[in-house]
Amino acid sequence: MVRDPSLQPVPGTSVRSLITKRPRSVARQVFVLQVAIVVLLAAGAVLALVLQSRHDVDREARTRSVAVAQTFAHSLGLRQALLSPDPSEILQPLTEVTRKDSGVDFIVVMNDQGIRYTHPLPDRIGKKFVGTIAPSLAGQVYTESVKGPLGQEIQAVVPVFADPYKDGGPVVGLVSAGLTVKNVTGVFQRQLPLILGTSAVGLALATAGAALISRRLRRQTRGLGPAEMTRMYEHHDAVLHSVREGVLITDGGGRLLLANDEAKRLLRLPPDAEGQHIRELSGLDPQMADLLLSGRETTDEVHEAGDRLLVVNQRATRPRGRPEGTAVTIRDSTEMQVLSTRAEAARKRLRLLYDAGVGVGTTLDVEQTAQELADVAVPRFADYVTVDLAEPVLLGDEPTALKADLRRTGVSGIRDDVPLYPRGRLIDFVPSTPQARGLNSGRAEMVDDLADAPGWHAQDPPRARAIVEFGVHSLITAPLKARGVVLGLVNFWRSEKEPFDEEDLTLAEELVARAGVSIDNARRYTREHALAVTLQRSLLPRDLPEQSAVEVAHYYLPARSGVGGDWFDVIPLPGARVALVVGDVVGHGLHAAAAMGRLRTAVLNFSSLDLPPDELLARLDDLVQYIDQSVAGGDGTEGGLIGATCLYAVYDAVTQRCTVARAGHMPPAVVRPDGTVEIPELPAGAPLGLGGFPFESAELDLSEGTQLVLYTDGLIEDRARDIDEGLVLLRTALAHADRSPEDTCREVLAELLPVRPRDDVALLVARTSALPADRIAEWEVPFEPSAVGTMRALAMAKLEEWGLSELTFGTELVLSELITNAIRHGSEPVRVRLLHDRVLTCEVFDGSSSSPRLHYAKTTDEGGRGLFLVAQLSRRWGARYTPEGKVIWSEQSLPDPEETGPEGTGPA
Repeated sequence: MVRDPSLQPVPGTSVRSLITKRPRSVARQVFVLQVAIVVLLAAGAVLALVLQSRHDVDREARTRSVAVAQTFAHSLGLRQALLSPDPSEILQPLTEVTRKDSGVDFIVVMNDQGIRYTHPLPDRIGKKFVGTIAPSLAGQVYTESVKGPLGQEIQAVVPVFADPYKDGGPVVGLVSAGLTVKNVTGVFQRQLPLILGTSAVGLALATAGAALISRRLRRQTRGLGPAEMTRMYEHHDAVLHSVREGVLITDGGGRLLLANDEAKRLLRLPPDAEGQHIRELSGLDPQMADLLLSGRETTDEVHEAGDRLLVVNQRATRPRGRPEGTAVTIRDSTEMQVLSTRAEAARKRLRLLYDAGVGVGTTLDVEQTAQELADVAVPRFADYVTVDLAEPVLLGDEPTALKADLRRTGVSGIRDDVPLYPRGRLIDFVPSTPQARGLNSGRAEMVDDLADAPGWHAQDPPRARAIVEFGVHSLITAPLKARGVVLGLVNFWRSEKEPFDEEDLTLAEELVARAGVSIDNARRYTREHALAVTLQRSLLPRDLPEQSAVEVAHYYLPARSGVGGDWFDVIPLPGARVALVVGDVVGHGLHAAAAMGRLRTAVLNFSSLDLPPDELLARLDDLVQYIDQSVAGGDGTEGGLIGATCLYAVYDAVTQRCTVARAGHMPPAVVRPDGTVEIPELPAGAPLGLGGFPFESAELDLSEGTQLVLYTDGLIEDRARDIDEGLVLLRTALAHADRSPEDTCREVLAELLPVRPRDDVALLVARTSALPADRIAEWEVPFEPSAVGTMRALAMAKLEEWGLSELTFGTELVLSELITNAIRHGSEPVRVRLLHDRVLTCEVFDGSSSSPRLHYAKTTDEGGRGLFLVAQLSRRWGARYTPEGKVIWSEQSLPDPEETGPEGTGPA
């Protein structure tokens, strides 16, 4: 066959590129031809419609003219009017009315001589009629087109007979009616747009239909011409018979329409298989024949055909919208089956390693991590898994010299009744076992037949026999290592799977190596957590000091994620007062615990200065800024303290008043004796370390029996609730009267404590007490030296009343010195107050803010020994400042009741 060279494919060009170079496709040629035919047909139709319309309009004009003329000719009174002396006077109005009503342009009445009696143009009356009247005088109706007074006219002339009831006879007159050609053409022109519009719509529809047909033809032929289509089918044939995939096409009756060479080779079909029924094909496997005849849709379905493994895909063909056969592709996967099996095994191993990386080490708990390792390997890798760890690892320590004694920590299996050592068992592996050898060598070992493993049987012969009889047949034991240190062992056991092989041994080593890092991380966290908890508990108050101002209950719980910096303290102050402190340091771990200890020590030191709460927080803020600047200028190994919060409250059992200041901390809760709960509005203050913000204090009146509840945000804030919801729960838990601080503490914890707190929880509940009025003595001191003796006498009498006569000598000297100094170096007013509490407190108030100083007097000095005597006679002494001045105070220990008589007058 000779082909056109211009249609031969050029190397490196595609069929599509050849198509784009064609001048015009078959579909396009068909479209142009169809459009041309449609245009010609539309033009002919328009011309026919125009001619027909013109003819119909002309005929309609003639018919209307005849009808109007005949109607008027037969009208009553017309003959009498024609015989009257002035016919125009009678007929002219009638013809004009009739003309307008009938829609004609003129009605002319004339005599038998053609002289007009009426006309639309009055000046034409009495003149000769323009037109032919002879036929009408002969009794006929005659129509014609003439050039008349109104222009080109179409008119009809009708005779008027003498006898109106009889056609024929003498003609007494004529009636002519008609329309001008202009009006007749106007009617046609009004119809012409409709004709053209209808033709245009028809043309557009026909063109659209031709376009759709051409588009479908283009889609079916892919825009190819005859030569290209021939070449395409030749290429299709070449590709179909050269691919390494069998292709079959059958019709709805089960007859084979097409089979390429590969399909014939794979299915062993005869050369003349096309056209035969599937059942008649010799050599075709019966199962494959059933599949081809079923028409069932299949995707990568594997079938055996002799010694081959075939992958079959079958789809129904729908050439006319309904199933009429099937198209089948077949490929030989015999060689790929082995490779896919290996790939599937590799995929499962990788999936196991991935799941182990995700599922092992989700927590920082050693035992939980060991159990996660056991769970992730069952049942995909082993039927049973046991994890044995060294005792120091469970405690967070690193084993320096690992012995054979291990604690079984993780156990998982497909059954619970396997006779392996249970969880928690301390195991000492004998040297002949693969476990002991693995511990010593640091390498994994595999035992593919436990029934023939005497070294393993030597560990526990009865249990070993029970394990073998249970069905466990193979073992892999792998040492659990991290950073070169053996932490324990992992044992993989199989009972229902195939025995372990070398690939399984490699997988076990990699799995255990990854898990070893997670267990070591958990171990190190356990150690750090234990150290932090130990450090924090050593920095928190162990036993609260004795004092009578408040009855206290407290609770502290470190966070599960790491020890934080929450802390509290109860600090006795002179004058039957007590300081209650609670704070929170940002962060977790050892640094947070150490920072908490520094803050607590600073608060203890500042409280010894007896500063007001707002001033104490201001000094604490300065200290935090200094510490943070020091850390920033150092090596950065320690965390700063910026952002720490603190609440400092001082309760006075004499005045029953509490002064509170806070630095960014949660406000306290106040529980009145009747059970009413208040959360007072206190100045918030900025967190410690920010600087530049003043602190303010507020005073609360707390009657005896009121409970003051101090807490950290870890108690009321949790992932499951916000602070506002926590405060509501706190109010509910506290809303009870006549409850001890211990009971209040338990109730609050039961209501608000999270199951797994993410932050430390510190709670301090203090129930206030009041110093009885009969244990308070207070006097105003006249500002003169002679008043000293009077005050001594009053004080000695009060001590006798309290049964503290043993303290009269020391108290007398202390009061004498303090009152004398107040009068000599201070200013008015001066007051003296004695408080009988756990100690005897002597307080001297004056209006001066000068600070007393203790120093050693020289041997030649006459004075300067007073405060030294006060310090020697007192348990402790000091000064504090008030808005009115200062207070010098001294405390003396009460005598032992066992050494004092009933009235305190002497030894018992």
